Formats: sequence, structure tokens, C-alpha cells
Amino acid sequence: MISKKVTIRNATGLHLRPAGLLCEIAMKYGSKVTFKTNDNYEANAKSVLSVLGACVKSGEEIIISCDGPDEEVALADLVSSIESGLGE
Repeated sequence: MISKKVTIRNATGLHLRPAGLLCEIAMKYGSKVTFKTNDNYEANAKSVLSVLGACVKSGEEIIISCDGPDEEVALADLVSSIESGLGE
């Protein structure tokens, strides 16, 4: 299991469109992908409802964790996507 802290950079946080993109990226991998917010809410990154339920705002930090056979590639892809603003 590996993890990394990353800051949400897009201006509107993880609303529906970026949450959907995050889930789409996470679902490409066989590893379990979760993230924790500052208030210790743990979300399944492969579930749009779980991601939306985290209510992550712009500027907040989350800790993404990947556990499985492709965890390193999955984490790198997710971190890169978040740092680039998830398409926004």
C-alpha cells in the first residue's frame, strides 16, 4: 500500500465532473483506491457518490492510497490528474 498527499487545485473542488473523471481514472486499475480528507472521511475513489460525499473544496489536501498489483502506476496517474486540475 502506498499513499501521497495532494492538493485539489481546480477552483470548484471535486464537484460532479471532476469527481467523475477521478473515478474513471481510478477504475482503470485493479488496485483498491481510496482517499482521506482532512476531517478523516475515507472515500472510495471508484465510486462517484463516495467522492461527492467527501465534499472536497478547492485548496483542500487529500491523501490518496492505492493498494494492489498496479498501485504505483495508479497513484502516479491519479496524482498527476489531480495536480493538472482534473480537466478544468
